[in-house]
Amino acid sequence: MGKHTLSILVENQAGVLSRIAGLFSRRGFNIESLAVGVTENPEVSRMTIVVDGDQYIVEQVTKQLNKLIDVIKIRELESSESVSRELVLIKVAADASTRAEIVQLVEIFRANIIDVSQNTLTIEISGDLEKITALESMLKQFGIKEIVRTGIIAIERGNKIIKVKSEEEE
Repeated sequence: MGKHTLSILVENQAGVLSRIAGLFSRRGFNIESLAVGVTENPEVSRMTIVVDGDQYIVEQVTKQLNKLIDVIKIRELESSESVSRELVLIKVAADASTRAEIVQLVEIFRANIIDVSQNTLTIEISGDLEKITALESMLKQFGIKEIVRTGIIAIERGNKIIKVKSEEEE
């Protein structure tokens, strides 16, 4: 068992996300995180899905996804050959006695304070899971009020590219 990151190119059309999510739920596969965005080609979206399971589950998911007409290409991204990031917003309790310490932590983690109120600070951090988990752990002592996460996005390192073949390449 483990986490597997799938990069999936799909046609940018209404209903694609619900068909893919439906496929996961019908098969009983759990989606750890899901991020979707348009690519350099406005007709194509990229989904980054993190699945928790063994290689058999990943193979089954890939086979089922390939059957969907909207799916153009699927690739499993190996952690050693890809870069992944997540954006997280953390709202933490902060009063006059704790504010300076929280600000110092935010600076150490190269995060940003994006909102300030009398009783809270909202922090924006992006990075890998270890960095985010470490900051979250450090902030717990102050009282985390709310957390919002984008889900992981990932891209292969170096010259490897996942994209739709153009007519010149075929």
